[in-house]
Amino acid sequence: MLRPLSILLLALPLAACGAANGAPSNEGTDLAEAVAAAPREIVLESPETQFATWTVAKNGHAIHFANPGQPPLLTLDCRLDAKPITMAIIRHAPALPGQSALFAVMGNGHVSRLPAEPVVQENEWRWEASLPADDEGLDLFIGPGDMRATLPGRGAIAMQPSRIPGEFVEWCRAGGKTVNAPVEKPAPEGELSAG
Repeated sequence: MLRPLSILLLALPLAACGAANGAPSNEGTDLAEAVAAAPREIVLESPETQFATWTVAKNGHAIHFANPGQPPLLTLDCRLDAKPITMAIIRHAPALPGQSALFAVMGNGHVSRLPAEPVVQENEWRWEASLPADDEGLDLFIGPGDMRATLPGRGAIAMQPSRIPGEFVEWCRAGGKTVNAPVEKPAPEGELSAG
């Protein structure tokens, strides 16, 4: 059981924080309400990704980076219906409304610091940074090098070299058309094509 003095000492820092941030005073606020309303900071360790791989989403418009049998850690989502076509970089990690962060992604000689916002999608709060598909900031996904994505307080995701992210970015930039696909030439008249 807390003594009245202990309760008063707990309430003072909360009141000072609100006043210092220009928030309305806590006069008339119940201590339990103040504690419940206080932001709960979530800090995560960097996940182990030694065996994580990229897979294509069922709709074909996104790729997920995940450990085998686990939910995605990172998703690249191509939004072909957006004008201009947009690529969302999604970090599947807890988020709270009103937060914002710079999502640092580096790879293949490029570094991008993308403004990320919490978004509710598919029954989860997650971090999302969106930019036009032709933005140079996405070039870091193209190439043979490894990549790293860091979100403050949510750890860093290390990604081994893979051609899949680069091919996906190029596919998205081409409006969902296959890039550098082999073109089948029609067989001369009287000949059958192989296959």
